[in-house]
Order: sequence, then structure tokens, then C-alpha cells
Amino acid sequence: MELIDLKAEIREGVGKTVSRALRKNDSIPAVLYGPDMKSVKLSVATYDFSEIIRKNGSTGLFLNLAVTGDSKPSRTVLLKDYQTDVFRLKYLHADFQEVDINVKVSVMVPVDTKGIAPGIKAGGLLQIIRRELELVCRPVDVPESVCIDVSGLEIGDAIHVKDIDLGADIHIPHEVNFTVITLVPPSGSKVSAAEAVNDGTE
Repeated sequence: MELIDLKAEIREGVGKTVSRALRKNDSIPAVLYGPDMKSVKLSVATYDFSEIIRKNGSTGLFLNLAVTGDSKPSRTVLLKDYQTDVFRLKYLHADFQEVDINVKVSVMVPVDTKGIAPGIKAGGLLQIIRRELELVCRPVDVPESVCIDVSGLEIGDAIHVKDIDLGADIHIPHEVNFTVITLVPPSGSKVSAAEAVNDGTE
């Protein structure tokens, strides 16, 4: 697990006026919470935060958060959520959850594929139904992505949660028939895409 450094300041005051003032000064209002602490209101530099998201994405992102004036030099946190404006041009708020690297957490991880399915060569279309999957595991065990081999898929086949093995240390808390990937017939085929997905479709 790679920890990305981020600095934060404890912020005073709450409400829209305070939040607007922070954003005007190129900072993002944030909150830090955890199982053994009271929530703390923070601010982080907009540039630092946006650069982290630009380079690493926001899914399954663990940070080494250093808060000025904190009793700890730094805290291991998960970026639990963040908000942007309607046009996704500005960051409005961020939520950080302090985690113990040896205690399991729930985290969203992107889905990726490898291999070329025979069904694609036959004209079928590979559809990733779920771009992200929820995993429950220790932070140190979080993979960069859930990489699924599609090299055995024919037209009409699908991959469900029950078909994905990430090892004993990682649990996917979705129903076993939760459809993740399907290979549908080409457009205009007599067999519809809906018919191509079996009963496991959510």
C-alpha cells in the first residue's frame, strides 16, 4: 500500500460563509473522523488535493495526512468521499477516515480487464457493468484494481462476483450473482443484450 503525503490545517468555524471563504483562498473544507476520535474540521490546499486526484484518481486512495497542531505527526487515512460543483471544476469538500492498516475497511476499487475474449473476435461487445467494486480487507491488502481475465468469454457469457477470486484476505460483499462483466451480441443481432445477461443481473 502506497501512502501519499498531504498536509492539512485545523479550521475554525462552520457554515457556508466559512466554506466559501476557504475556497476563495484556494483551500477545501474537509473533515477527519475515525473509530477512536472525535471528528475534526480541516482545510487542505486545493492545489495539493487536486494534484493527488489528478495523478492517482480518487478510488481506494490512502493518504499520510499531517495535520498542523495535531497530537500525532501524521495519520493514515482513507479518502472516503469528496464533492465537486455541478460542472466538476471545483472541489467543495473532502471526507477523510482514519484507519488502522491492520484492521479491515470497506473501500471501492476500479475494475480492469485483461485478455481478449473470443466473443469479441466474433463481433460481440464487452460490457463492464460495474466499473468499481466494494472490497473489504486490510488497507495493506487493497489492490490497485480488480483485474478480471476475459480471455474465455464467448457471446452471451457473463462474469459474476462468485467467479472472482481475490484470495482469502479480500472479501467482496456483493451478492454472488452480482453481474460485473458481460459479453453481448453485436448491435442488430436477433439476441438482445438483455437476453445475453443471465439471471445473475442485478
